[in-house]
Amino acid sequence: MGKPCYLAGDGGVLSQLADQVETVQLSMGGELLGHADALLDDHKASAGELRFLATRLSEALRDALRVAESRGGRLDSTYEATAGHDGNTGEQPTEPS
Repeated sequence: MGKPCYLAGDGGVLSQLADQVETVQLSMGGELLGHADALLDDHKASAGELRFLATRLSEALRDALRVAESRGGRLDSTYEATAGHDGNTGEQPTEPS
């Protein structure tokens, strides 16, 4: 398992490539969920098949979390750039309705 890599991107080639890789990872995770549903509905699935599924789901979740963390970091830096250095827009927080 590799370590996360963060780009200080401006929409350049590397940022676009990272976006493409993230899209593929999330798409594969979605496909895996479809396979998981089918396998879990099969009451004759073996322990080995379920263990294999659990391993692949763990990998997909790890990828999805890495993507979310990476995109969250990009969103934070974009927000700070538009709101000011401290991220404070001057707006008061609102209560949930």
